[in-house]
Amino acid sequence: MKKNVLILCTGNSCRSIMAEAMINAQMGSCVFAQSSGVKASGKVNPHAKALLESKGEWRDVYHSKVIETVINTAFDLVITVCDAAKETCPMFPKAVKTIHVGFEDPSGKEENEYAKTYDLMQEELLPIIKKEVC
Repeated sequence: MKKNVLILCTGNSCRSIMAEAMINAQMGSCVFAQSSGVKASGKVNPHAKALLESKGEWRDVYHSKVIETVINTAFDLVITVCDAAKETCPMFPKAVKTIHVGFEDPSGKEENEYAKTYDLMQEELLPIIKKEVC
């Protein structure tokens, strides 16, 4: 049975969306990832989307969503990927392990910064998820 993992960020437009897509594409046999924002922006960063499309990991179901849409889901693990989300992470109705693995936001930077963030997530985040839930 797949484990439910939530990737939480502030705006749910870039880092958390990239992590959600990466996890589902590369670890989909043991994990189902969702992402959300504490204060969701309501839109996906176009550079993040383009990067995921180039890697074949983009799905049209990915979108920026607020925490209220997933708060009642029974997650096996919640991971905050930005410091602001770590500080404002809500309490979940069911006890869930929450960890923080922060990444710098590439939004507004050169396009190659998105690939750098993606690579860091792949190197640092995926092994942690594998250890925690797979």
